[in-house]
Amino acid sequence: MDKIFAQGMSFYAYHGVFPEENRLGQRFVVDLILKADLKGAAANDDIEQSVDYAEIYESTKCVIEGHTYNLVEAIAEHVATEILDTFAIVEGVTVKVIKPDPPIPGHYDHVAIEIERSR
Repeated sequence: MDKIFAQGMSFYAYHGVFPEENRLGQRFVVDLILKADLKGAAANDDIEQSVDYAEIYESTKCVIEGHTYNLVEAIAEHVATEILDTFAIVEGVTVKVIKPDPPIPGHYDHVAIEIERSR
């Protein structure tokens, strides 16, 4: 299976279990790997046989900025569902949602959830 990577997509949203997260918001970064057969797109040089990168971003943005979730797991699940529902050519998707600045004590780069879903 071929892969399309869309990584480091950044959004500002109001997700979290703590009231201050819902009030103040925070950054979220999303990495996607879409699995699809891209042989036709490559052979015919035809975007209609692939996935438009701008549409990947907009679909992801719609989920992340258009709804509020308590858990990063829920964000990832809804992004995966949106990608599979929107793009018929996509057979599977890996979604990684990164929370760079969670309101928990300690020093680390980030926390993240990664899920894989397929048809």
